[in-house]
Amino acid sequence: MVETLIFQGLIGLSLAMYIWLVAAGLTLVFGVLGVLNFAHGSLYMLGAYLTETCTALLGGNFWLGLLLATIIVAVLGVGLECFFFRPMYRLPLAYQLLMTFAFVLIFDDLVKMVWGPVYRVPPTPKGLEGSLSILGRAFPVYNVFIIGLGPLVALLLWLILEKTSWGKMIRASASSREMASAIGINIKMLFTTVFAFGAWLAALGGGLSIPIRAVSPGMGTFIIIEAFVVVVIGGLGSLKGAFIGAVLIGLLEAYGTLFLPVFEMFFIFFLMAVVLIVQPGGLFGTQVSHEEA
Repeated sequence: MVETLIFQGLIGLSLAMYIWLVAAGLTLVFGVLGVLNFAHGSLYMLGAYLTETCTALLGGNFWLGLLLATIIVAVLGVGLECFFFRPMYRLPLAYQLLMTFAFVLIFDDLVKMVWGPVYRVPPTPKGLEGSLSILGRAFPVYNVFIIGLGPLVALLLWLILEKTSWGKMIRASASSREMASAIGINIKMLFTTVFAFGAWLAALGGGLSIPIRAVSPGMGTFIIIEAFVVVVIGGLGSLKGAFIGAVLIGLLEAYGTLFLPVFEMFFIFFLMAVVLIVQPGGLFGTQVSHEEA
């Protein structure tokens, strides 16, 4: 029984790292721009499809395909922020949510038109095939890679935000746009780069998911629901909260599937409800000001 619990925990951790990559970009965009972007899951989906396509075009080189796909989605993020999101910042939140939901529908139909409605299961990258024996059970090598990659991405984000001038500008703008603008920070350019970086993180999560998750239209809808739950539990705008929230949700989903599969999603939303009752701002939520840019 102990071996089963540990093994299921590893499955939960690998799931958590995919959710974390999406939730990290979602949290970063909200923390700076003040926008809850429903279309963030669609960028995850586009990252998955483009990674598969680019990998095939590059002769099966998964890593180059992933790099190219994430860059394409980041460039798409620049276009979305400049032409669609920027005019919406001064409007009420309801208008922002309606627009981002519209993009969910647009991207879902676009994917069906370009790649078709069928499920696709790309191969695992070379060097990460096969499995390891953990507690007498076969555990995919690729899942071990993902479990290790998630904390590395978290460390990289911390270094960027804490040790670089761009990170300092992000933190300054998240605290007060008005003050950041007063000290000479180009808010419009900062918003664009942050949105593009958030899109890149979503595409990275989507691209990394394709070896073990079927690629299909609408795959972004389910991941964005989980990501929103993670962001709410961790606290809006908190990357540390998003990471811990992702781990909690991943483990809850894994153990819920093991013990009570019918109520798997119930436990996730129940945890969110409890956190909001006890700590309305989330586990690590902070009050973020979002004045007009």
